[in-house]
Amino acid sequence: METRSLASEMILLVTAALWGFAFVAQRVGMDFMGPLTYNGIRFLMGGASLLPLIYLRRKLDRGRGLRAPEGSGAARPAPGGARTLAVSSLAGGLIITVAANLQQWSMKFITAGKAGFITGLYVVLVPIAGMLLKRKTPVLAWAGCAAAAGGLYFLSVTEEFTIARGDLIVLASTFFWTCHILFLDTFSKRVDPVELSAGQFLVCGALTSAGALAFEAPSWESVRAAAVPLLYGGLVSIGIAYTLQAVAQRKAHPTRAAIVMSLETVFAAAGGALLLSERLSPRELLGCALMFAGMLIAQAPGPKPKAAAESAIRR
Repeated sequence: METRSLASEMILLVTAALWGFAFVAQRVGMDFMGPLTYNGIRFLMGGASLLPLIYLRRKLDRGRGLRAPEGSGAARPAPGGARTLAVSSLAGGLIITVAANLQQWSMKFITAGKAGFITGLYVVLVPIAGMLLKRKTPVLAWAGCAAAAGGLYFLSVTEEFTIARGDLIVLASTFFWTCHILFLDTFSKRVDPVELSAGQFLVCGALTSAGALAFEAPSWESVRAAAVPLLYGGLVSIGIAYTLQAVAQRKAHPTRAAIVMSLETVFAAAGGALLLSERLSPRELLGCALMFAGMLIAQAPGPKPKAAAESAIRR
């Protein structure tokens, strides 16, 4: 069992690396197209890439004799049925649309590494926000929140007590990611989580693409020029990485899994430095270190939200 757990955690480490480098792809994609165009295409690609996995799982379930509720249209048991899946996909997709597009917009102003660390604050905010749902918040979550807040200060607030526009935008997206994780904590129990993820991605992709057609000027030339970051952001970051996560978390210890996946912030900074020649000042590096420490402290053993929800889809 320990060997299986270690193997699963290694898969999750690969997943964290794929997600971390996705911030680099998002940053590069902005050189060729607007944020709505990039996100619209990659989320449609990501949602579509999960459809073969859903088909395979349903086919395997039929072979094992698993039955779904009458009229749900799915082989895997889903308490809420097709209607609940559709409603939850729409609701979750709306939240992702706001969160993802705020995050992508911020890439016009800040580095991939900084965006990764500020986005990672959701790990600390989730247990704190859980109080609104009358859940017990561990003491270590408060300590992690304090460390992360201090890190955010050194990372984003200058010595003149000003904060850059891009930092504020990505911070706003983090609050929406937190709302989405709390949303998933409830609805992922009522429907198949992979089918819900695909539905949310397709909703987000459709809405964002409509926005791109209305407010931007998408062209085939820009799509061809951004082919690599689009393929990475859609197929690799969403399709492949999410599939690896779904497979690995069946055997991984929840707390260790959450800690391993929080390493995506480190990979985001490393990717920005290696591929984009981004550099952080000593003050910003101190902020990153404090934020990462806060993430680890907040995930220390104790009553926590499900790891599957904590690592919810925000790519």
